[in-house]
Amino acid sequence: MVGYLARRLLSALGILLLISLFTYVIFFLLSPDPAVLICGKTCTPDRIDQIRGTLGLDQPFWVQFWDFLRGFFVGRTYGDGASAVSCPAPCLGFSFQTNRSVTEMIETRLPVSATVALGAAVLWLLAGVGAGLLSAVKQGTWWDRGAMMFALGGISLPNYFVALILQYVLVVQMQILPFPSAVPFGEDPVRWFQSYLMPWLVLAFGYAAVYARLVRANVLDTLGENFLRTARAKGLSGRLILRRHALRPSLTPVVTMFGMDFAGLLGGALITETVFGLNGVGKLAADSIAKNDQPVIMGVTLLAAFFVVIGNVIVDITYTFLDPRVRIATR
Repeated sequence: MVGYLARRLLSALGILLLISLFTYVIFFLLSPDPAVLICGKTCTPDRIDQIRGTLGLDQPFWVQFWDFLRGFFVGRTYGDGASAVSCPAPCLGFSFQTNRSVTEMIETRLPVSATVALGAAVLWLLAGVGAGLLSAVKQGTWWDRGAMMFALGGISLPNYFVALILQYVLVVQMQILPFPSAVPFGEDPVRWFQSYLMPWLVLAFGYAAVYARLVRANVLDTLGENFLRTARAKGLSGRLILRRHALRPSLTPVVTMFGMDFAGLLGGALITETVFGLNGVGKLAADSIAKNDQPVIMGVTLLAAFFVVIGNVIVDITYTFLDPRVRIATR
């Protein structure tokens, strides 16, 4: 198990290194000159050269990339003399449009995205797994048809449409919820819950629909296996068979999807945060794209990639506890 964990972590580090290289090439080698974009429309050639020197863009590519990687661990300094700008580790770059380090900008927005992702994940797991299991057990009944209609609606309706409908009904017409805002939990727990409830519902609706269909299909396939017929022949109760022998093997693909979905949301729910005006990582990415702030865009991209890679590692480790066959294969 230890050797398997070490191999997965080493492979994750290699993947993150390749992603960093690929991302840096796209944003700083293949894109238009970042110095020109930072300087703006009214800018002199001398000023562009000065910005290029401050960013280190006048150095060979591999030197630039090494400085970028080194900034993750020890930080870096942009420029020299009185105009030098310090970026402490872990340095993901520096936004000269806002005069702030990218890491600092992400740190202030990440709690909002994490709150949105965590609350939505709890809701979509409970609703998706519950609806899928109920639909499989009640196959062919109105419970089954109702759950699958819910799933079809969740898959078909885009997030922004559901968000606008909820805002109009719950905020404008019924006035039972305030318009979402990033209220800290310690400041007002009730207002915090009310502010995040609609974003949670919007995200959970779409994801729960996919999970419900997946769980239903997997449970139905598992219920037809020979080992379940043996369990019934031994006289085990239906609940025990369903919980221990049918649901557990069906959760393996659910764990895979959940790891990727949750990790992706930690990188920012761009549409949901933008519609509700929540200042999370997704909203930061949308604003940076509008302003063409390349260091921030690249920092958010790397953050999302980091969460997805780490989420994949956690999913692989979780497999060893859910499926004995995987645990045996990793020895």
